[in-house]
Amino acid sequence: MAVIGYAPGAYDLFHIGHLNILRQAREHCDHLIAGVVADDVILRAKARQAIVPLAERLDIVGSIRYVDEAVVDNHTDKFKSWEEFGYDILFKGDDWRGTPRGVLLEHRLRSVGARLVYFPYTMHTSSTVLRKHLAGSA
Repeated sequence: MAVIGYAPGAYDLFHIGHLNILRQAREHCDHLIAGVVADDVILRAKARQAIVPLAERLDIVGSIRYVDEAVVDNHTDKFKSWEEFGYDILFKGDDWRGTPRGVLLEHRLRSVGARLVYFPYTMHTSSTVLRKHLAGSA
């Protein structure tokens, strides 16, 4: 039976950290779904708007060779994403590890036979770092 992986993210200002997560995720599953977070969800979760439009982010992420399928993720609660997409493994940055949200999500996924796998967060490159850099050079 094929193992389905799910790698959600805003994927705004696509950078090497995003590519690393998708590359690593692909090594742990047979079919990788990348959940590209919808604009309204980004706004609610991060209190900022995406710079790159959703349709373009979907096209970029869907074009990455490690990704089998790019879908719109309309959920801040990634368990709701499990209910929609039925993945076996959820991939997240390790900045979630040990947080109340991460622990709860691990428990909920375990209860349905899925699991959460953490990857190292790319500290030197992030969309936040890129935004700050762009703001300083504008």
